[in-house]
Amino acid sequence: MFVLNYLILIVFVLISVAFVTLLERSVLGYAQLRKGPNKVGVIGLLQPFSDGLKLFFKEQTFMLKSNYMIYYMTPVFMLLLSFSLWLIYPYFVNVLDFKFGMLYFFCCSGLGVYGTLISGWSSNSKYSFLGGMRAVAQTVSYEVSMSLIVIFYLFMICSYDLKDFCVYQEGIWFIFISLPLFFFWFASCLAETNRSPFDFAEGESELVSGFNIEYSSGGFAFVFLAEYMNIIFMSLITTLIFFGGAVYSLSFYLMTLGFVFLFIWVRGTLPRYRYDKLMYLTWKLFLPVSLNCLLFIVGMVMYLIL
Repeated sequence: MFVLNYLILIVFVLISVAFVTLLERSVLGYAQLRKGPNKVGVIGLLQPFSDGLKLFFKEQTFMLKSNYMIYYMTPVFMLLLSFSLWLIYPYFVNVLDFKFGMLYFFCCSGLGVYGTLISGWSSNSKYSFLGGMRAVAQTVSYEVSMSLIVIFYLFMICSYDLKDFCVYQEGIWFIFISLPLFFFWFASCLAETNRSPFDFAEGESELVSGFNIEYSSGGFAFVFLAEYMNIIFMSLITTLIFFGGAVYSLSFYLMTLGFVFLFIWVRGTLPRYRYDKLMYLTWKLFLPVSLNCLLFIVGMVMYLIL
């Protein structure tokens, strides 16, 4: 039953990725005073499937001097890593019981940077390598403050289990207790998923798509799928941590959709950040504030215990 549940979950996540791409193109279209995709199928609903078929039927190209096997397998690694993140989805029955779900989340999200770096390096192109190096600096920097923010909430519930976030927020949502940390968390999510305004790994104006520039056909599709699966997953984690996460209610999925929309909205409205300011933001603002909040909650917990 666990395998069946997980397969059903993955199928629906892949379908949701298809429709999130359609949502993004439509929202960006209206933000720029034009129509998005609206010809294929009814109001463009079949457009994502048309794009997917086109991608997988295109020819797979590769650089003659690339490290071919690593170059070829890295998108598969990135996709499998995104799939493995969804193992901690907080079902209540017929699943692996993840008592240390948040630790597993830290491990998988920390590994994600290797896919970006190795795909940039193995292409043997200076533009893709630059994109990979930018992604490493950015992701490693923001992981620190992001982890401290999560640990703050783990101390509040004294558990690593995602299901406990649902239990402890029946009275009041955590966003009302710590609103500034929510904004820090959301900005860190944007940086972790390489989304605008922190999309330096894919800087179109100077690197022409960055680390994945040499990928085509299925390889590009896998990188694309992994990115959007991570966006949906980060939206789900945000809803769980800050908004109670009643998994079996419609409001939970509407809030998750709302956060996916926020990712797209930010892309449509904000220009790209300057790289030095990106680094200053996390090391000079996010890190000190999140560290102070963590020390405060540790002191409170120790006081209550003693």
